Amino acid sequence: MAGESTTTRPLFGGAVSTAFPVRFQDVSNIREVPDHQEVLVDPARDESLIFELLDLKGEVEDGGSALWFLRDVANEQDAGDNLVVEHSGTIELAGLRSGEAPAVSGTAIGKLAVSKGRQGREAQNIVRLYLANIRLKNAATDVVITAYEPLLINPLSESAQAVAAGPAIPAEQAGCMPMSEVFRLAVMNFDVHDWNLFNGSG
Repeated sequence: MAGESTTTRPLFGGAVSTAFPVRFQDVSNIREVPDHQEVLVDPARDESLIFELLDLKGEVEDGGSALWFLRDVANEQDAGDNLVVEHSGTIELAGLRSGEAPAVSGTAIGKLAVSKGRQGREAQNIVRLYLANIRLKNAATDVVITAYEPLLINPLSESAQAVAAGPAIPAEQAGCMPMSEVFRLAVMNFDVHDWNLFNGSG
């Protein structure tokens, strides 16, 4: 793990930046990604990182916002009935200011069964989903950062073509940084360089 190189990467045209391992590739080079999203994947491990800018959900209270978004993602992926919430908490982002105070990010971690693309339930993989919600109230924006770590690959899944079916090889064994660390790095280093980005987001 110590040997894996990480780098600070610009996102959304350089308006924001964060850090994560260089093995994650920008999906927009392969397929179209909505303007309010940045999607990065490591195809060799079927791991992904997604950064999403959403209109601030004012009706969701701060303390429970990460769990709310975790459940929302699970429902969108038709996995709401099998979501197991493993942890929720908060991280203070010393580098990102929200007014005078450091910004705070809510975090939630869950385990769920999801299918790739348009595949059905018979091809579901078991994944751990790490989610952070940075509430930028001055910009009326919820930044949602999600990291997907496959735990069990279904032989019928599209993923099985890129990575072997069965239990995923632990990151340390593959010489990679664990997704829990990749996620933490991406959240802790999230920084805004151009607040004008949020005027047109949503």
